[in-house]
Amino acid sequence: MKKLTLISIIFSGLLLSGCQLTHIEGEVDGVNIKASTNDKNHHGNGSFCPPGQAKKGNC
Repeated sequence: MKKLTLISIIFSGLLLSGCQLTHIEGEVDGVNIKASTNDKNHHGNGSFCPPGQAKKGNC
């Protein structure tokens, strides 16, 4: 029984380790907080060039 519990705890830990927090919104001490990891550095017009490629002159 202890072995089954240990295996299920390990499996649950591995399953939950793939989760990622992508959006936070709230208020702390009267300050509104809004953060997201889905932010894109370009505006969708196809003009984005990564810094390393721009330095090489590939863009």
